[in-house]
Amino acid sequence: MLIVLTYLLFAIFGLAFLVQIIYYWFIFSKVAFNKMKVNTNKLVPVSVVICAKNEAQNLHQNLPLFFEQDYPQFQIVVINDCSSDETDDILEEFEKKYNNLHIVTLKEDNIRDHYKKLALTIGIKGAKYEHLLLTDADCVPRSNQWIKTMMANYAPETNIVIGYGAYKKKKGFLNKLIRFDSFYGALQYLSFAVAGNAYMGVGRNLSYKKQFFFDNKGFSKHYHIQSGEDDLFVNENAIKGNYAVEFSPASHTETDAKKSFKTWRIQKLRHLSTSKFYKFGDRFRIGLLAASQYLFFLGFASTLTLSILQINILPFQLYIVLSIFLIRYITFYIVMFSSMKKLCEKDLLFLAPIIELILMWIYPIWHFKNLFIKRHQWK
Repeated sequence: MLIVLTYLLFAIFGLAFLVQIIYYWFIFSKVAFNKMKVNTNKLVPVSVVICAKNEAQNLHQNLPLFFEQDYPQFQIVVINDCSSDETDDILEEFEKKYNNLHIVTLKEDNIRDHYKKLALTIGIKGAKYEHLLLTDADCVPRSNQWIKTMMANYAPETNIVIGYGAYKKKKGFLNKLIRFDSFYGALQYLSFAVAGNAYMGVGRNLSYKKQFFFDNKGFSKHYHIQSGEDDLFVNENAIKGNYAVEFSPASHTETDAKKSFKTWRIQKLRHLSTSKFYKFGDRFRIGLLAASQYLFFLGFASTLTLSILQINILPFQLYIVLSIFLIRYITFYIVMFSSMKKLCEKDLLFLAPIIELILMWIYPIWHFKNLFIKRHQWK
């Protein structure tokens, strides 16, 4: 019986290793070793759409950076979603200064108990131009070429452009934990998108056409879900050939990461609540990657222990187990370094193996907790 168990554990370890290698070399390599070309498509007029709910401070600090974009023709649409702070006053001051600012205001007296999707839909209706570029009030572009690099991806057949939204680098381990989690998620959705299987985007940096949005009935299919105005919309409507992917450094947006583990956990629980609505194939691919991680480390710990106890089924089993583990981590570092370089996250490389293990521990807890969490409106 022990020999059978040893065979089984070694088979699990080897299979998980194989799956990991396939993901890293054949999927994640799409970002890691991508030779980013400069798009030269004709630049089109664009409406930058920003939702804001009690974001007076962020609007005061961040909005000027959007007006400083190096782009020939654009407007900024700010949806003031029932704010109770000084957002009205801040936007009125900006409106006097910038003639390409368009304000859409929602009042609590007229609209109650709604999600961000309603506010965003109303803002999109009020946008002047066909091409939309979405971000959030707490985000800033990393360069004045943000609009240009995102919009240059539009060809006649392109309806969606998927971008990268980063978190600002700050001191502390929590900041690195949050940034690695965001980076690793982006590595997955960007890589799969380049490979022809786009399954999500992030509302911090996402573009699509206005008519395409309404032709596909906007958010109606998942309006009852709190989140998903970004990832579920892409999951439902992106097909090979109708989208582009842009992750050059000039195209990034960035925002402040949460400052406490509790607030980050709440944010993640809300985001994770939408993943169960992805298409089956997308859920399978994401789940297979996660399962291979857990099985790899479980298989490694088990087979290493058996090898040390000299319960062997192969000659030189201990050396084989250690070699497989080493190959996996060499692959991990090569792909991670190249990917982090592309996405401007190189400072995370040293802690990456540790953070990977931490996330593997907390994610199952969060997924379990998400089964019982009560949904609230966006804040």
